[in-house]
Amino acid sequence: MESFTSEADYLKELAGRSVLPEGFRCSTTSLEFYPRERSIEKPLPMSLALILLDQPSPDFAAVFTRNRFPGAPVLIGRKRLARQRIRGILVNNKISNVFAPHGEEDAESLLAALGAGLGSVPAEELFAASTGVIGWSLPRKEMEEALPRLVAGLDGSSLLKVARAIMTTDAFPKVRRAAVGRGSIVATAKGAGMIEPNMATMLCFICTDVAMPREILRKELSWCVERSLNRISVDSDQSTSDTAILLSSGRAPAVPRTEFRAALREVLSGLAFDIMRNAEGVGHVMRVKVTGADVEATAVSVARAIVNSPLVKTAIFGNDPNVGRIVSAIGDYMGNAGRPFDPAGITVRMGGVDIFAGGSFLLDAGKEVKLSAYLKERLLDTRRPPWPQHDRTVDIKVVLGALAAEAEVLGSDLSYDYVRENADYRS
Repeated sequence: MESFTSEADYLKELAGRSVLPEGFRCSTTSLEFYPRERSIEKPLPMSLALILLDQPSPDFAAVFTRNRFPGAPVLIGRKRLARQRIRGILVNNKISNVFAPHGEEDAESLLAALGAGLGSVPAEELFAASTGVIGWSLPRKEMEEALPRLVAGLDGSSLLKVARAIMTTDAFPKVRRAAVGRGSIVATAKGAGMIEPNMATMLCFICTDVAMPREILRKELSWCVERSLNRISVDSDQSTSDTAILLSSGRAPAVPRTEFRAALREVLSGLAFDIMRNAEGVGHVMRVKVTGADVEATAVSVARAIVNSPLVKTAIFGNDPNVGRIVSAIGDYMGNAGRPFDPAGITVRMGGVDIFAGGSFLLDAGKEVKLSAYLKERLLDTRRPPWPQHDRTVDIKVVLGALAAEAEVLGSDLSYDYVRENADYRS
């Protein structure tokens, strides 16, 4: 069981995970700015981060949000996928650069200025990524003035500083690592709210030195994202800026594709779990597994219906085993989707305890007490200290029948602190 007792304890663990693969350097810096869209007394802080390959690489992959109001970095990133090679990623927090006036122009100008500072690196070899307030414009002048500091700070030691720089409402940085042959995969992600991605989380950056052709990288990234970062939900809101980028330096020998896939999925699944136990106002992480479905999409949809139900979320937050809400959410989805459904063939369990089977509820006073204690034992502090508190989850299993398809989705409950944090987000 993964357990940390303090921020220092957690950061010590992250230091070991964050050692960069061969062929990468990174840097961070900060600046202050006044947004043009809002009058404020004190300037706001912004962090910049840069992940840079020592040499341009033809082997890279990315997936992006399906939100039809994508940010300028997403629009630029989609174009970059057609390029022959890529050198790095420029990231800013605080402003997401979504449909702001001149958003693409601002981002491209910053990439051009960065490329010049790096020594004639074409802007087309650089990705942009932004996260933060939707609708505001980037402080282009202040960001350009900070770029020389960003370039000067490049080193090849650790991804941890990037993990910290890209945070917005995150309470702690997130880094995961896996060894692959003679190389490694090291990745960071940020995201705590506006999480039900239709591609990734909000921002995720993956570095590997394992030599893999771009065609394989792209297929494996999409496959792994779909089964990790795409199987989480905090609040059922999909971001305008979701981006996951994978870069390979090719410095380590290739490994079998199945071995690379397993390692990449391990890394992304770890980040997905970190995001969930760091979700805004989270009190419990729900792990919903659905088996016996006709196709995987049905299993995913049933699991999502449970984790996204406000009534299920609030019951879990209150340590109240009001399990009828779970069964209702299943029937709600199946009925509205027009899926074949026989209540007599459904089994539902929470914490290993059968709560519904054979067409009826299996409830009694003893189970009520046991399940309430089970929920309390899995409670997180909704004020979110700056380290992961524990890795316990509220486990819900749904057996739809005897067919082979299955899926697992992670979700969070709905607490008072989630509402407070999002009501005060721009304050």
